[in-house]
Amino acid sequence: MWTYRVAQSFVFAIEEINRSAHLLPNLTLGFSIRNSGDLVHGALYETMGFLTGQEEPIPNYTCQHGSPQAALVGDTRSSLSVSMARLLGLYKFPQVSHGSSLPSLSDKIQFPSFLRTLTSDITSSHAVTQLIIHFQWSWVIILANDDDFGQQASSLATQMLTPAGVCIEFHLHVPSHQSFSNIEETVQKMQKCTARVVLVFLSNSNFQLILHGLLTASVSGQVWVSKDTLHMALALTIPDICQVLQSTFSLLPHSSRAIGFPEFLAHLRPSQTPEDMFIKKFWEFTFDCTWPNQNSTVTEGVQVCSGNESLKNKPHPFPEVSKIDAAYTAVYSIAHALHDMISYEHQDGKSTNSQDLQPWQLLHALRKVHFKTPDGIEITFDANGELVSKFDILQGQKILKGIFHLVHVGIIDPQASSENKMMVHLKEDIQVPTSVCSESCLPGFSKVPRLGAPHCCFDCSPCPEGQFADQRDMKRCLLCPKEQYSSHTRDQCLPRTEIFLKFEEPLGFILALVALLLAGLAVLVLGVFLKHRDTPVVKANNRTLSYFLLISLSLCALCALLFLGRPTVTTCLLRQTTFAVVFTVAVSSVLAKTLTVVLAFRVTRPRSTIQVCLSPGASTSVVLIASLIQVVLCGVWLVTSPPFPERDMISEPRHIVIQCQEGSGATFFCVLGYLGFLAGGTFSVAFLARGLPDIFNETKFLTFSMLLFCSVWTAFLPLYHSARGKFTVAVEIFSILTSTAGLLGGIFIPKCYIILLKPEKNTPAWLRQGHQAQQEKQGEMPQRKHVPKSPPKILKI
Repeated sequence: MWTYRVAQSFVFAIEEINRSAHLLPNLTLGFSIRNSGDLVHGALYETMGFLTGQEEPIPNYTCQHGSPQAALVGDTRSSLSVSMARLLGLYKFPQVSHGSSLPSLSDKIQFPSFLRTLTSDITSSHAVTQLIIHFQWSWVIILANDDDFGQQASSLATQMLTPAGVCIEFHLHVPSHQSFSNIEETVQKMQKCTARVVLVFLSNSNFQLILHGLLTASVSGQVWVSKDTLHMALALTIPDICQVLQSTFSLLPHSSRAIGFPEFLAHLRPSQTPEDMFIKKFWEFTFDCTWPNQNSTVTEGVQVCSGNESLKNKPHPFPEVSKIDAAYTAVYSIAHALHDMISYEHQDGKSTNSQDLQPWQLLHALRKVHFKTPDGIEITFDANGELVSKFDILQGQKILKGIFHLVHVGIIDPQASSENKMMVHLKEDIQVPTSVCSESCLPGFSKVPRLGAPHCCFDCSPCPEGQFADQRDMKRCLLCPKEQYSSHTRDQCLPRTEIFLKFEEPLGFILALVALLLAGLAVLVLGVFLKHRDTPVVKANNRTLSYFLLISLSLCALCALLFLGRPTVTTCLLRQTTFAVVFTVAVSSVLAKTLTVVLAFRVTRPRSTIQVCLSPGASTSVVLIASLIQVVLCGVWLVTSPPFPERDMISEPRHIVIQCQEGSGATFFCVLGYLGFLAGGTFSVAFLARGLPDIFNETKFLTFSMLLFCSVWTAFLPLYHSARGKFTVAVEIFSILTSTAGLLGGIFIPKCYIILLKPEKNTPAWLRQGHQAQQEKQGEMPQRKHVPKSPPKILKI
């Protein structure tokens, strides 16, 4: 009987308009209320009777007496409104519905005269999807009736949610004909779901049945979202429903309120409106009483209706509220359209006669009507004849003892929409549970889709070195610019700093100091040798070669300084070439010394070819020829593809390494290969000559120094290729200094020890005693194959 209250709101609005001094001041509105019997043919029959003014209507024949009909308000059901709208559309007769939300009624080709004071299911479904998107729920379940409404609404919701990044875990269609097996099957599927948010497009009966099933199955923590506040009002009346639902959200069209209607209804009495055929049934249903019948006696225990009962303390059932407001708004829309039409004709100087009113005229004015209701709500219709309305967002919030209470928390404004998106305005920040398949990826991580799962299900992978993600849920990490590197958290790029081995830093300072000390030591030894140049120790094994070797070792130590500091074009040209040439001089000097010792013990007769090779000029020629070959190789290198400074962006992610690029790799390796070949040959000769007799152990010292030299540069190769950035240069400097120190210490320190600390051994007399002792020792020991039969010699040049 809630439709009777809706009908009374219709009456209340007409009486309120008739009392108004501003709205239709010279006209009085009348009305008639007809009963369709909730049947399509009944609705068509009553509509035809309303149009023709006949009890037995004849199509296209009108028998009007009195005031003309202006418009029709109704019906409450979509199926009845469709049939009525098809008929009324033929006559362009205005129809304003307060209860039909079927989307197809928005088609103005099929239903040209249909308007409604509520939103269609399409608009409300669109609005409820915006609520899902606003709360960033990306993992939802859709429950929909298996009928036209459910399929159309759920399809629209899917079309709106998918582009917004929302995934549907399950799309469950519930048959309209309820059965226990169907409900149980739906509940079992929902038990397996991990989504916490359920978007509902169900009938009232299915809605309650499924909630009861979930309550029995002990499903908890869900948030149900519906476009219909009636659903939530019914749900919150179920005992212990808080065990299933954590919260609810629903929408209520923001329409005009029928202020004063409760008081109007409270004064309603059957005796005041004897012509009302529906009031007695409504009275019996509302007060649970029975009207006395003159021909029958009242059964004992049955309450008798007196007609004086009051509706003042009878609250409206929730489904009536929105329908009452919609019917109230419908009447006001028609009245304002009439008012606008009459005012427009007065402005044009035309006389207005209500008897000459044509339905199509009112329909035209009704489509353009724009006014404010007594409570200040702005009313207008869009091109589809739908009321342009905002939506109130109602949240079911838990209060004491697990009871839910509907609270207005915000609005959705379709008018403030852009790019098919409605604006959602909340009164305050609402704490809502999350519903996601995967937790959001923090900055510094990218989303990696799970194989075979929806795009909302993913894993978070940290960004690799050199890439970053500065926002949440980035699909891929972005490359940092070449001049920047990714932070430790990979959420931003930081500027790289230029690095090179500086003189000022501790490592550079120590290496430079060691280089200067070694160079100074070599010069000091050279000074000692020059001062004692006529002593046997200095004269032994070609003192000119010793001078060459000491000068080259001093330059070897100093060339390490070229590797320190910021690389420039000049230093890059000089670094490797200077290193290669001075080390070639040093190694070739050692080679010449070694060959001198070996050849000295192979001299068997004077003025032989070997004797010629022992001349000072021959030894010097070895050094000059070996060095000249290296100079030629370096010259070819510098001419074809010289070294140059470069900025290395790869070796160290956080720094730009300023280094020298060697240019032609082939030529560079030829230079190093030649030096390596020379060092290997020198070591081989020294190793074979290590057992030759010598007063000052010259061959043994040469062998040891070359062994140390080759060991250093053999270890250098893996260290050089494993080091990064400026430490590559440090490794090369260390190898240069170590090998220089090895040659200097292995060859000259023992001689300096004799010269400075054992001067008695650096005399001709001690030298002769040494010869005799060596001859006696050699006579006692069996001769080896490689020991010459001639007496041991000390080469003095």
